[in-house]
Amino acid sequence: MSRVSVAGSLHATPHLLSRLALAVGLALVAGTAGAQQVRVDSVPAPQDVPYPGTVTLHVDANDTAQGIFRVHETIPVKAGALTLLYPQWIPGDHSPTGPISMLAGLDVSANGKSLKWKRDEYNVYAFHVDVPEGVSSIEVSFQYLSGRTDSEGFEMTDRMMDMEWSKVSLYPAGYFSRDITFAPSVTLPQGWQLGTALETASQSGDTTTFKPVTFNNLVDSPIYAGRYFKRVDLNPGGDAPVHLDVVADEPKYLEITPEQLKAHRALVTQAEKLFGSHHYDHYDFLFSLSDQLSGNGTEHHQSSENGLDADYFTAWDDAAPGRDLLPHEFTHSWNGKFRRPADLWTPNFNVPMGDSLLWVYEGQTQYWGYVLSARSGLWTAEQFRDALAMEAANYDRNRVGFQWRTLEDTTNDPTAARRSSLPYRSWQMSEEYYSGGQMMWLEVDAKLRELTHDRKSLDDFARAFFGVDNGSYVTKTYTFDDVVAALNGVAPYDWAAFLHAHVDELNPPLEDGIAGTGWKLVYTDKESPYEKQYNERPQSSRHLYNFAWSIGLTMTDKGEVNDVRWNGPAFKAGVSTGATLVAVNGQNYSAEVLKSAIAAAKTSKAPIQLLLKYQGGFRTVPVDYHDGLQYPHLVRVQGAPDYLSEIIAPRK
Repeated sequence: MSRVSVAGSLHATPHLLSRLALAVGLALVAGTAGAQQVRVDSVPAPQDVPYPGTVTLHVDANDTAQGIFRVHETIPVKAGALTLLYPQWIPGDHSPTGPISMLAGLDVSANGKSLKWKRDEYNVYAFHVDVPEGVSSIEVSFQYLSGRTDSEGFEMTDRMMDMEWSKVSLYPAGYFSRDITFAPSVTLPQGWQLGTALETASQSGDTTTFKPVTFNNLVDSPIYAGRYFKRVDLNPGGDAPVHLDVVADEPKYLEITPEQLKAHRALVTQAEKLFGSHHYDHYDFLFSLSDQLSGNGTEHHQSSENGLDADYFTAWDDAAPGRDLLPHEFTHSWNGKFRRPADLWTPNFNVPMGDSLLWVYEGQTQYWGYVLSARSGLWTAEQFRDALAMEAANYDRNRVGFQWRTLEDTTNDPTAARRSSLPYRSWQMSEEYYSGGQMMWLEVDAKLRELTHDRKSLDDFARAFFGVDNGSYVTKTYTFDDVVAALNGVAPYDWAAFLHAHVDELNPPLEDGIAGTGWKLVYTDKESPYEKQYNERPQSSRHLYNFAWSIGLTMTDKGEVNDVRWNGPAFKAGVSTGATLVAVNGQNYSAEVLKSAIAAAKTSKAPIQLLLKYQGGFRTVPVDYHDGLQYPHLVRVQGAPDYLSEIIAPRK
């Protein structure tokens, strides 16, 4: 069997398959008149057997004015009961976020006659159809109504689009997704070009037909397309081509300087040196540079979805924050797509995922994303340290929520919160397995260097754990014990106890991540250039003013209170998220007015007076804070080994 035909195939243990099979049926137990009524959906459990025939899928993506994707499928069938599924549990989202509410106009027919369909009583992602005798295929049509507001996130504009196949397809229940073959095609607006990991079979006008592919690989291979498109080779002469496929709002945003190109090529070189392997035949960074279609990042095996502000290249010197996105998503080809936590593996896209090891999947990827940004030159060493200082400061002052929940418990956030913004984040916390995991893996790296007298490091773990089976596409699952064994293979230590203390105990010692590297966290009244860009760059979609480490507030550019640090000075004074700051000490609010008031209060006993508008009323809140402006930085610890500089040094 060719490598292409097994791309993305999955292995799972029998006990895992049994657990997943049990999870397929959603059981709701309700007490009725002294008895119990068990309610179970009637969706067939997935079996590892080939689906007969090939599903033909065509998407008309021409309607850029209204953001509507029009879908038509031809599905081989046999007479009898058939269940069609809309993908629910989406890889990379780690949660049941398939946008079923955006599916509309569903029509099923056979031999020119409409067939009645019925949604499952307890599973809104499942549609049941009775296929008549003599019918060998059915026609399925529907529309996917993509988000059309900033809050929903744009997927299509008049200049570009991001099309995820999971949103524009239905597939037969009862089969592993790797056992169903699709023949996909797409029609784009006239003159648009596309990037994707899919391989083209033919081109006719503005319609591209791709080679048949298994459904798991189809979902893993989105399309970015646009009016203004540029494809850049990032490893000329390499045995596995890597391309940067850029779509932009205007042609000027496609211009790349030789220095920028060098850094992006170095990213590929440094990643392959780190892992000592690759698990793709070819790889495409799908990259949108847009003020409308941005803020996205999703990993795939042979590609990734990436979206940043339109001026990513043209405002290079002022836009360091965000440049870790491509390194992060690229790392996922090894960590997350090839090596995957056992409870995250599922046989299809409607079996629940388990997220308990996201502190490896996302936490170590977050770590390598920062490191590869520095090793490649996408960041300077100073920018790396300033970015890391901000992460460290969050756990030094701004994550009191570890008093009541563990780092591992935050792996439930994708399902519990669906990645929505949360109030009082320092108390509630949100997906801390990313940055909290990053800080833990930094400590692991320093500890490995200490234990081996600087002969080995987390690089050795990465090569041994993620770099195995060079060229293989077959997903290799792992457990907690596998992680412990791999660490012990680098340097013997009680790694199980170490990981448990950081992951599933309250108040984990995440501040130790910096302490072992030869640097320490300090605060001054001056923002680092990186933090200033992160918070205040006008073109940035964030555009927040960060006073979290001083008075305990983050503000939007309109004066809205974005967040309040739990038990911080502003919180104790009664400031609420969602309020709007109108005036500070009697002066109209601006970020500079608030900054000046915080600085002045350091030499005054008078509280800072905040005039707030909240729920239709106004009130003045006195905040008793006198420690001045506080911004995080890293400084060297004299006499200690400088592991941090070693960690980010490019590999030869």
